[in-house]
Amino acid sequence: MSDPCCPVCAHAPATDLLELPAVPVLCNVLWPSRAEALAAPRGDLRLAVCPACGHVFNRAFDPARLEYTQAYENSLHFSPRFQQYAEALADDLTARYDLRGKTVVEIGCGKGEFLALLCARSGARGLGFDPSYEPGPEAAALPFTVIRDLYSARYAHYAADLIVCRHVLEHIPQPREFVRGVRAAAGERAGTAVFFEVPNVLYTLRDLGIWDLIYEHCAYFSASSLARLFAEAGLAVRAVSEQYGGQFLTLHAALGGAPAAPPDHQAVLASAETFAAAYRAKAAEWQARLGGLRRAVVWGAGSKGVTFLNSLGAGGAIEYVVDINPRKQGRHEAGTGQPIVAPDFLRAYQPEAVVVMNPLYVDEIRGQMAQLGLTPAVVCA
Repeated sequence: MSDPCCPVCAHAPATDLLELPAVPVLCNVLWPSRAEALAAPRGDLRLAVCPACGHVFNRAFDPARLEYTQAYENSLHFSPRFQQYAEALADDLTARYDLRGKTVVEIGCGKGEFLALLCARSGARGLGFDPSYEPGPEAAALPFTVIRDLYSARYAHYAADLIVCRHVLEHIPQPREFVRGVRAAAGERAGTAVFFEVPNVLYTLRDLGIWDLIYEHCAYFSASSLARLFAEAGLAVRAVSEQYGGQFLTLHAALGGAPAAPPDHQAVLASAETFAAAYRAKAAEWQARLGGLRRAVVWGAGSKGVTFLNSLGAGGAIEYVVDINPRKQGRHEAGTGQPIVAPDFLRAYQPEAVVVMNPLYVDEIRGQMAQLGLTPAVVCA
């Protein structure tokens, strides 16, 4: 059990929010067989919210249970909708920081898709850090280098004009030390800028994006807690904003200059007060709905799909999970064991309903169903 103090502002005590026992430890590690998927390691979520900064964290998180290797697969770039967002983000960073000929360091670059995109569109040099990176045959031609390791102080000698870190900070149990390390690595290079992106806890609490609650995420940031974290590390926070349908938070910071006004966290606290009851009501509603669906599939084998199926005990109600990422196809869903299939599989299966995990992909998936000549009911979880 972790310290009940908030890992962002050290306020004590935090307020218990929700407990979810025995969830899969790694949603984004898929399994070669159903038996291995059913035996996937599990851990507990014991969520607490900090009344001082609006940060939410898992008090039961044990980092020793996690290991990020080449088997970790969480790329979203196979979706045209997500790729459109990534391209717009790359263009915004390029224009905002005038990146041509400059150096970008990406902490937690995954398979390197965004770093490649950013370098290609900006003309910047790229250096990525990620232990799960697995170079393909095209790696020699890519405009960046990846060090297959966690970013740490021993790499502080690599100078950067822009430090990028997307969907990593929520995996870090001690975020203050991590961000202070980023600040130290930037040294006194006054031109260095910092860009972070994380899931938005207000989307989970306010909009009931409850399938985003996963063991891998020990930290759930609000705009307030994210800004406070960077300000207390000695960085001037220029902007924090909601992106991607409110699902993400982005933060721009620099080594000097005037910071923006800090965000308020009262909306987070207000949503947290009713969240446990709202969570249970939504889960109960979906358990009832699944009982009425026939020949249904879940679309999305990522963390949302894994959480949805495990939270509802839906191993028997759903036979297949669909994903457009070819690296996931042929594997099995953690905890519930469904085979992960390509969209073309549905021609033969003829589903009556497709349960979509992310509302932003509903139109995209309806279009793919039309291309396959299928007309199932498309419902969003």
